Amino acid sequence: MKKKLTQEQINELLKTLKTRFEKNMNRHKDMKWEKIQQKLEANPEKIWSLYEMETTEGEPDVVDYNKKTDEYSFVDCSPESPKRRSLCYDYQAWDARKANKPESNVIDTASEMGIELLTEEQYRHLQELGKFDQKTSSWIKTPPQIRELGGALFCDRRYNTVFTYHNGADSYYAARGFRGLLKI
Repeated sequence: MKKKLTQEQINELLKTLKTRFEKNMNRHKDMKWEKIQQKLEANPEKIWSLYEMETTEGEPDVVDYNKKTDEYSFVDCSPESPKRRSLCYDYQAWDARKANKPESNVIDTASEMGIELLTEEQYRHLQELGKFDQKTSSWIKTPPQIRELGGALFCDRRYNTVFTYHNGADSYYAARGFRGLLKI
């Protein structure tokens, strides 16, 4: 898999990210785009991951800054789950399916993109910044004790409330994808 972008692709992505950043200041109060762009330019592999998030219609934007680690967090902020859907939770679940296997799974897809799945806490934080997944749902990082029993977790927003649910990890739906997290 090619993980290098042309300068034109990089410039276009940075322009898109900056425009989105400026349009949604409620997501990142007291943050300055120039500092974020400097970090991005020093980490081309992170730019590639953001490009992957963008091309799957994730609309990544900055939603957090950790002063201790000096890291910014980009998260998929598309109104509905990004166009990485119809995936079961992980390889184990995918491999266990005997029929109608989906194209891939969430954990491997996220890893290939260089991003992480949101935890339930991170998902709920995102929902404080706007209304997301009102028609779709998103897989979230599942605790080992649930996964070991064959389950996996997903969230959505219905009735102006954020819900966390469970499903068999081998299930997949056209309206369920996943939101990624990229720290830089």
